[in-house]
Amino acid sequence: MSKKNEKLIKIISQFKNKKILVVGDIMLDKYIWGDVTRISPEAPVQVVSVQAESYAPGGAANVANNIAAFGSDSYMSGIVGKDIANEILLKEMRKRNIKTEYIITDEKKPTIQKVRVIGQRQQLLRIDYEKGEYLSKEIENKILDFVTNKIKGIDGVVISDYAKGVITKNLMMNIIKLCKGNKKIVTIDPKPQNKKFYKDATLITPNCKEASEMTNIEPDSEKNVLKIGKKILKELKAPVLITRGEKGMTLFETNGKVMNIPTKAKEVYDVTGAGDTVVATVTLALTSGATLRQAAIIANHAAGVVVGKVGTSTLSINELKQSLENE
Repeated sequence: MSKKNEKLIKIISQFKNKKILVVGDIMLDKYIWGDVTRISPEAPVQVVSVQAESYAPGGAANVANNIAAFGSDSYMSGIVGKDIANEILLKEMRKRNIKTEYIITDEKKPTIQKVRVIGQRQQLLRIDYEKGEYLSKEIENKILDFVTNKIKGIDGVVISDYAKGVITKNLMMNIIKLCKGNKKIVTIDPKPQNKKFYKDATLITPNCKEASEMTNIEPDSEKNVLKIGKKILKELKAPVLITRGEKGMTLFETNGKVMNIPTKAKEVYDVTGAGDTVVATVTLALTSGATLRQAAIIANHAAGVVVGKVGTSTLSINELKQSLENE
């Protein structure tokens, strides 16, 4: 194993000592697993014979799940509805050692659910339950109070924005200000329509499609990918890590340096939640003393592991270390 990778493994070993707060759009992922047996006589659609159902924390809660899976202290703040899905979701989160005391029940909204039907290891259909409206001022203030009271006792904050209403301009500006004032890492998994909210973050981690929409530039050449990253960096005054699927990742630093990182994925079964794994891993790496480049390399290894799994997946510290050791 190279000395470079030995350093990265030392950084990963620090993950378990870290405390990270995730703020964002919490969802419940439901999976219906089955076999496709025939075509329906009622319509030209597949009939799935259901074998099992399972649940997992989704959206921002999957970021918190990835953090907890590394053995770190994972705190979640956001909203759920007053419904059965809320009860299932909170139970699933607590089962995975995610701290839920900063989650607020909003009686005017349902708990966001993503229901996926899986047959023969392939996703056949997705059904969404959601009501995408911005938070009331009262709930926004409660979340901000949570962050204000918690900031000194944590190592970093992840903003997981799915544009479902939790991340408002006022909340975002205040969280970034709090993090900078207390010298805490703040990373953002963004949504293009909210891009103006993210100025001065420690790191922004869009996928290629999101980065393209943030700049109105098509990522159809390496030259254009460079333009995209540099434009986001200039506008938001923050480093950018663009995740690019089979092309790996590209990191843009404020000093003008650009680094391309080839993918580590050997097989890709499911990209569900891969961006959540990236922002969780890169945040833990940065709070553990990694440079931006080291953090990006570690996150790239983590993404390579999770896309080889089916469903909303996480990985352990040992799996991450093994990926580096096997390089």
